[in-house]
Amino acid sequence: MTSPNRAHHLPFAANLPVTAVYDVVVIGGGSAGCTAAIQAARLGARTALIEKNGILGGTTIVASVNFPGLFHAWGKQVIAGIGWEVVAETARRGGAELPDFSVVPERHWQQQVRVNRFLFSSILDERCLDAGVALRFHELPGAVMPREDGEAGVALVITGKTGLEVLLTRTVVDATGDADVAGLMGYAREKSARLQPGTLIYELGGYDLDTVDREALAARYAAASAAGKILPTDHRSGDPPLLRELITRGGSCMHVLDIDGSTSRSRTEAELKGRQALMRVYRLLRTVPGCENLEVTYVANECGVRETWRIVGEAMVTHDTYVSGHVWPDAICHSFYPIDIHQPDSIHIDIRPLNPGVVPTIPYRALVPRGSDHLLVAGRCIAGDQAANSAYRVQATCMATGQAAGAAAALSARHSVSVRDVPLEALRTALRTHGAIVPEAEPSDDSPVRMAAGNVRQPALVSARSWVERPRSAP
Repeated sequence: MTSPNRAHHLPFAANLPVTAVYDVVVIGGGSAGCTAAIQAARLGARTALIEKNGILGGTTIVASVNFPGLFHAWGKQVIAGIGWEVVAETARRGGAELPDFSVVPERHWQQQVRVNRFLFSSILDERCLDAGVALRFHELPGAVMPREDGEAGVALVITGKTGLEVLLTRTVVDATGDADVAGLMGYAREKSARLQPGTLIYELGGYDLDTVDREALAARYAAASAAGKILPTDHRSGDPPLLRELITRGGSCMHVLDIDGSTSRSRTEAELKGRQALMRVYRLLRTVPGCENLEVTYVANECGVRETWRIVGEAMVTHDTYVSGHVWPDAICHSFYPIDIHQPDSIHIDIRPLNPGVVPTIPYRALVPRGSDHLLVAGRCIAGDQAANSAYRVQATCMATGQAAGAAAALSARHSVSVRDVPLEALRTALRTHGAIVPEAEPSDDSPVRMAAGNVRQPALVSARSWVERPRSAP
């Protein structure tokens, strides 16, 4: 464990090549990471985006949770900016159908937007490249070291197909979903005692629903269940079980129990358990008259993981602050989704809709690991308790926190100040300039939000606009 703001000194890394120097490096190319990288680059920061897969989009693409939301609340848009820009462009190109957002739906999921995975990820490629982001696929961070060139920031040891190399950067955005970089740097993290289950999404074909023998389905299921060849968490509730999967021609509701996706080994177990669950479903259904030729026509590359680590931040979003719609003094975005806790031992979900008119907010300090100078976190692993995390972990909020982290990282790098010292109004000005919706909460002045008593270095008090527009100094 390292102390905050100090990185490992690694003797083996002394001879590794420094292959690139950036202002901002974003780790993770999902909902949070893509918006962070695009925003940082659009603010003039030399930005790299490191992604372990060969495609952008994260859970939306590789886990097929391709129905991002929620951007609207109570008939009004509450999250916009870069993430919404990509969703809207996907719809413009024929890859999504937008519902009537002026109508308040009976159920929250009715205003999620199902996007075509290819178009969505391709538009992310375009937006990153157009902004000047250096895309670095098939790479992972392996360690974080102090810089030895006299400049503030860190040295990232990156591992890829050609081995190890070092990247120098002023600021890092951890958008891994699991707070991996925060862990590498020794910042405090926390994890719930009982983690929510995962889900493997798949599609079925090769059968005619009208010919399926439903009585036989019920009988075959009962026999398989008694023999332990199918589990009640492998599918949604139904009478008979698995009929709903046949009707919808696929599943997005299985619960893969007792998994922890925070390490490579535990993530491996999650992937294996997810595919084993689908195999149980497949084998059973193929025995049902009418399903003899059933096939799995698509399965997500990854089992979707709902929660692992969360950082201990300078502020924490709790159940009470979330459901009350508390407007934080350093709020940088809204969030809108019900409390949505998937039960760790069953197929059930604890859904608690927000009261009419309530729109929660997310504070900037929840993106800042306690004591951090060079690291910001975005996405589902920002600071919060399990209940609040079950709501703000969805894509729209991740996109909004990613854009905020990207803007703050760029301003921190440009002005050579700690991420804790970026003036709040300068950050808000940058976000609004780039299309984001920022909660209305007027700061008392143009100074930073107090992160920790006696531990804030004051930058020069200049106007927020000057902070945003001042050109970056030459490297």
